[in-house]
Amino acid sequence: MARRTTKAAKRSTRAAPRRAQAAKKSTRKASTKRSTARKPARRAAREPKSLHDLFHETLKDIYHAEKQILRALPKMAKAANSDELRAAFEKHRGETEGQVDRLEQVFQILGAPPKAKPCHAIMGLVEEGQEVMEEFGDSDALDAGLLAGAQAVEHYEISRYGTMIAWAQHLGLDDAVPLLEETLEQEKATDSALTELAEASVNSEGEEEDFEERRAA
Repeated sequence: MARRTTKAAKRSTRAAPRRAQAAKKSTRKASTKRSTARKPARRAAREPKSLHDLFHETLKDIYHAEKQILRALPKMAKAANSDELRAAFEKHRGETEGQVDRLEQVFQILGAPPKAKPCHAIMGLVEEGQEVMEEFGDSDALDAGLLAGAQAVEHYEISRYGTMIAWAQHLGLDDAVPLLEETLEQEKATDSALTELAEASVNSEGEEEDFEERRAA
C-alpha cells in the first residue's frame, strides 16, 4: 500500500510542472484575446469626395442660409424707417419662401431629404444686422445700415447660386439648373432694387445737408 502511495505521489509530482505549463499557456492565450479585443478595428479607406458631394454640401449650406434670411427679414422690415425699404424687405420675404421651396425640389432631384448645414457666413451677417438695429434704432442712419447688410447677404447668395448652377450643369443635373437660375435672377433683381434705394437715400441726405448749410449761411 505504501508503494502505491509513493508511486502516485511521484506521478503527481511529475505532472505538476506540465499542469503549470498548460495553465501558463492558457493564461497567455486569454491575455492575447483580451488584447486583440481592445485594439480598434481598422477603418476602411474612405473614397475621395466628388463634385457631387460638394454640390450636396453647398445645397445644405444655402438651404440653411435661406431659412435664416426668412426669419430675419420681418425684423428688418419692422425696423426700417423708410416705407420703400420696408416694402422691399416684405417683397423679398415672399420671394425667399419660394426660393426655399425650389431648394427642396433640388434635394428631391438629388434623391436626398432636405437638410440644413449651418451657414456661418449668413449667421454672421444676420448677427451684424441685429447689432445695427440695436445700436442705430433711433438714428437716421439705420436704413443705410440695413441696406448695407441686406446687400452683403444678396452678394453672398448671388455668388453661391452662380457657382451651384455651373456645378449642376457639369454634373448633368438638368432639372436643377432652371430652379437655381430662377432664384439667381431674383437675387440679382433684389440687389439692384436695394442699390437704387441706397443711392436715393444718400442723395436725399445730401440734399438735406446742403439745404441746412445754405440756411445756416
